[in-house]
Amino acid sequence: MSTYDVTDELEVEVDGPVRIIRLNRAEQLNATNHGLHQGLAELFPQIDADAEARAVVLTGKGRAFSAGGDFTYLDELSRDADRRHETLAHGRRIVTGMVGCRVPIVAAVNGPAVGLGCSLVALSDIVFMAASAHLADPHVMLGLVAADGGPVTWPLLTSLQLAKEYALTGDRISAERAAQMGLANHVCPDDEVVDQAVACAHRIAKLPRQAVEDTKRILNLHLERAVVATLDFALAAEDRSFTSPELRANLDRLLAPRQPESKPESKLETK
Repeated sequence: MSTYDVTDELEVEVDGPVRIIRLNRAEQLNATNHGLHQGLAELFPQIDADAEARAVVLTGKGRAFSAGGDFTYLDELSRDADRRHETLAHGRRIVTGMVGCRVPIVAAVNGPAVGLGCSLVALSDIVFMAASAHLADPHVMLGLVAADGGPVTWPLLTSLQLAKEYALTGDRISAERAAQMGLANHVCPDDEVVDQAVACAHRIAKLPRQAVEDTKRILNLHLERAVVATLDFALAAEDRSFTSPELRANLDRLLAPRQPESKPESKLETK
């Protein structure tokens, strides 16, 4: 399978048995819009169907892995119940698709991974982080529930106490701290992170296929149990939080016209 049917917000490069997936909204710091979210939901079944794929590298174009959710997209979800329910269904497919993907997923965190970006890292199998990168899941800071990553997976990757701290505060986690906590495997020089991740993926791709895929399946059975136990409640809670007055107030503030002399707000603290 040499071609993938993906949205414009994703790029798929075929590198022998490795598929390099790039989030493709570099000018927006790969912030999540509907096309990117839908594309990720549709991607992993295609990887599973690609008989020649043996490993995946997931990274972002430009200077960010993913800056979270576009405020305008979050605003649309808060106002449009049908689009929100579609998006939450996509969120379920992203989580189950990554956890159940038959081939190992290697994340190359080339820059900030916030909100959904942080979730994609948490759902990957091996994580390489650029030294200057950071993780953050600031859903609660906006008034949202995080249903698709950190709170579901972090308790299996780090201590429950640390998972609670960073999920409940939205604080940034530096690359060094992420490695100490068990949320990243390797911290690399910024200009080497993608190359190191690709090298790891190719090393895995050379190993006996059935042994690799069945071993990943055994390991991820633990994660699948956590997903089954938590995902329904998490998605329902996120749905409710999109209609909260706290989210509405935060979005109105963030989307309000700014004075010319004001400093532009960063997208790096959003979903």
